Amino acid sequence: MSASQESRTYDAVIIGGGHNGLVAAAYLARAGRSVLVLERLDHTGGAAVSTRPFTGVDARLSRYSYLVSLLPRKIVQDLGLDFRLATRTISSYTPTERGGRPTGLLVGGGEQRTREAFARLTGSEDEYRAWQRFYDMTGRVARRVFPTLTEPLPTREELRRAVDDEEAWRILFEEPLGVAVEQNFKDDLVRGVVLTDALIGTFADAHDPSLTQNRCFLYHVIGGGTGAWDVPVGGMGALTDALADAARAAGAVIATGHRAVRIDTDGRTAEVTHRTADGEGVATARHVLVNASPQELATLTGDTPPPPAEGAQLKVNMLLKRLPRLRDPSVDPREAFAGTFHIAEGYGQLAAAHAQAAAGELPAAPPSEIYCHSLTDPSILGPDLAAQGYQTLTLFGLHTPARLFERDNDAVREELLKSTLAQLDAHLAEPLADCLATDAEGRPCLEARSPLDLERDLGLPGGNIFHRELSWPHTQDGTGRWGVETRHANVLLCGAGAVRGGGVSGVPGHNAAMAVLEAGD
Repeated sequence: MSASQESRTYDAVIIGGGHNGLVAAAYLARAGRSVLVLERLDHTGGAAVSTRPFTGVDARLSRYSYLVSLLPRKIVQDLGLDFRLATRTISSYTPTERGGRPTGLLVGGGEQRTREAFARLTGSEDEYRAWQRFYDMTGRVARRVFPTLTEPLPTREELRRAVDDEEAWRILFEEPLGVAVEQNFKDDLVRGVVLTDALIGTFADAHDPSLTQNRCFLYHVIGGGTGAWDVPVGGMGALTDALADAARAAGAVIATGHRAVRIDTDGRTAEVTHRTADGEGVATARHVLVNASPQELATLTGDTPPPPAEGAQLKVNMLLKRLPRLRDPSVDPREAFAGTFHIAEGYGQLAAAHAQAAAGELPAAPPSEIYCHSLTDPSILGPDLAAQGYQTLTLFGLHTPARLFERDNDAVREELLKSTLAQLDAHLAEPLADCLATDAEGRPCLEARSPLDLERDLGLPGGNIFHRELSWPHTQDGTGRWGVETRHANVLLCGAGAVRGGGVSGVPGHNAAMAVLEAGD
């Protein structure tokens, strides 16, 4: 960015070049507004990036965020994005042992296969029928709630009328999710599979009275109006690259290596002070959109920050020479790992892990889930790796709050990684270590990130992937028309911490852009 560009006035300055900031930039620039994006790193994308993490290995992994559900098709179409998603034919596989023999539950591959899998595991079709009823209910809610995410915030009563199902409203919005899980399902493993969507990045018990688990579950089952989680073709960076291209093509200026340090505003005009390796500059704007956490917003504006958030996950990226064989001979590893592979996620195991972590201990049996991106989208592998049968694995661990890592992040991360992989190995016919690829320097192709690592690398407060606890998708005290407003009239929050934020959705970016365009200045 040239000095002349630094000194000019923009219609909007966007702080943060993650996917939400880029969505806002593209919408505003396409509407004829002058836009400057300030990104502190040397690249755009934030947590939605593809990188080659292993030295000398031609594999581009979605390093942080890795699946897409909440991105509205409307945003892709409005912005003309060159981006597509691939559907996973298998939803999940959960290994277990029953009667002294290895078995498991495979969900997907057609209704008949799923029905038979439930019957084989539980001895009857009762659980499958309960599963159908429960997810028919969440599907109806998804079709009614998802379209509202890119509209002005409804009131609670307006959303309730839109849902138009009092039982569903009670289950999802009014009582702890554990009540419905226990009432609808009898099998411990089936209960656990259902509950996991309430715990991704969320440290909560099934019966938490705050209902933070319900909010997490809601966002995990409404995506796209179906709840399906799809694979970004080319990796997550393909989305943010397409967004950056769309923003630039519409005329937005994207300045990497520019860290915003202060916002001064009188409610009508704002000045954003930023620093680069060469010094300090100021950009003037009618509107400022902050694609960062609520804590960072408060730091920039000199306001009192909200209570700190806390992340609760372990993220592990791996490259394998081959997929490991399973102890359960009835399942092909290429199917088991194509969906979500649940580990130590029975209902009782999840409760025990939460209780241990809440008491300040690492879970004895850390719950986690794995999937293989390259089975659905081999384009992320170089031709040689693909030809040799290499595969990626992404592991996401639950119930590991940031507080557990504060005494010694490196040592705790290694201890947790070892015990997490041991839980996986218990269901494999060969150790995972035997399948790991090595990089150009002979090191295993494996990297792990704790919440504290994510805080350091990405600026996520406490490593919380949602920036703060997820909010209900309706008005609450202090929320404005779009859920992006702050106490400063011309400063908007367009990151994951906005109302209806969290996940790779672009919704806060879209909604902040709509708020600016509605203002008309």
